[in-house]
Amino acid sequence: ERAGALDALSEEQREEINEAFSLFDLDKDNHIDYHELKVALKALGFDLPKSDILSLLQTHGPSRLVLPHAAFVSIAASRILARDPRDEILRAFELFDAEGKGNINLMDLRRVARELGEGLQEEELVAMIEEFDLDGDGAISRDEFVGI
Repeated sequence: ERAGALDALSEEQREEINEAFSLFDLDKDNHIDYHELKVALKALGFDLPKSDILSLLQTHGPSRLVLPHAAFVSIAASRILARDPRDEILRAFELFDAEGKGNINLMDLRRVARELGEGLQEEELVAMIEEFDLDGDGAISRDEFVGI
């Protein structure tokens, strides 16, 4: 079952999981403890309550204190594959709509392009808004974004 979950991941997803583990395996012993597990999963977009984190450690760890790399990869893979694509889209929308206005305007698009280091011209950004702004209000609503 574990191999199946790993096979279903894209190369990019595998890299994302390994990067999260490496980043938070602070002592580089190929194991992560409770706090490291919590922040590594949060970096992957999973904000789990303390009880769930403790349960994962007890179920998958060789001791109740640490989790080996392979177990982390397995846990992260199954959670990534269980994600609802609509939730992923809405999470992406929220990255653009940082202020929670319910839409993405030209300023939002400009900010994200700058943060990502994309050298897009103003006309290109305007064209993106115009292409997906179905109701002509100058912004992309949540529903318009989900429809992209």
